[in-house]
Amino acid sequence: MFSRLPNSITAELSVFTFFLILIFYQPAPAGQHGMMRTAEVVVVFEEPLQNAALEVTRIYKVLKAELEKTLGWELNIRPEIVLVKERETFLRMARRPYFVALAVPAQNLVVIDYSKMNVHPFTLSTTLKHELCHLLLHHHIGGESLPRWLDEGISQWLSDGVAEIIRGRSRSALQAAILSGQHLDVQKMSRRFPDDQRSLELAYEQSKSLVEYIRREYGQAGLLNILAGLKDGVGLDGAIRNSLSTSLAELEAEWLNHLKKRTTWFSYLATNLYAILFFLAALMTIVAFIRRLNRKRNYEDEEDDGPC
Repeated sequence: MFSRLPNSITAELSVFTFFLILIFYQPAPAGQHGMMRTAEVVVVFEEPLQNAALEVTRIYKVLKAELEKTLGWELNIRPEIVLVKERETFLRMARRPYFVALAVPAQNLVVIDYSKMNVHPFTLSTTLKHELCHLLLHHHIGGESLPRWLDEGISQWLSDGVAEIIRGRSRSALQAAILSGQHLDVQKMSRRFPDDQRSLELAYEQSKSLVEYIRREYGQAGLLNILAGLKDGVGLDGAIRNSLSTSLAELEAEWLNHLKKRTTWFSYLATNLYAILFFLAALMTIVAFIRRLNRKRNYEDEEDDGPC
């Protein structure tokens, strides 16, 4: 699941917590569940994932330091990392089919579907870093002050472009949206993302693209200044205007204009070349099958019309 719970799920937090307690803290046969504690992190896991839990305790300090150095903020909490062995168990917790991890900043909690780790593009390190970024951002920017697109865009930036969403076959949802004029409104993406997979993929791509645009055009300092403004309670529009000397609407227009200049039907076709060739090959196979079937029927009809 996406790394911080959206507004629509916040009300279900007690249900989520119930599942967590039910699965990981109920009386269980010896050796079924385990817990590792260090001065910095608590890792809860199912016993087959003991080595993965050790890996979390090993890499946590490095990932935390990298995030703190880039953002200039400290993550002075001891989060709880839950490693889930089975996909079905994770889905009972998250109840969203497209995600491999989630974070609950209000409880300093991260849950990772370990069955999806080491399946491209996900690794334990990049996924954990992405989720920790959400915890760090929300630790310093309270309430609803942090827009969803900025939260997800920065977390993707700091985790090598990796999100926690399982992508479909298309790798160019943003290109297609720009060409068709069906991109998502950034203002609406401030509070929540769409629920259907295609639109959700587009929301993640747009978030990443917009954050990358800000970094490229205004510098990393401009991006971090927006976060500082949000931390100080300035509000999104004020933080953007103070940092970039423009409004959110103007920023969105600039970004879209930049994408439209870069995105052409040729570039879209080039990006999706393999998918297009696969589709054409499948279509040719179907056409060949239909022709063969028609020839067979015609042959049988000729035999039926022949002399008895």
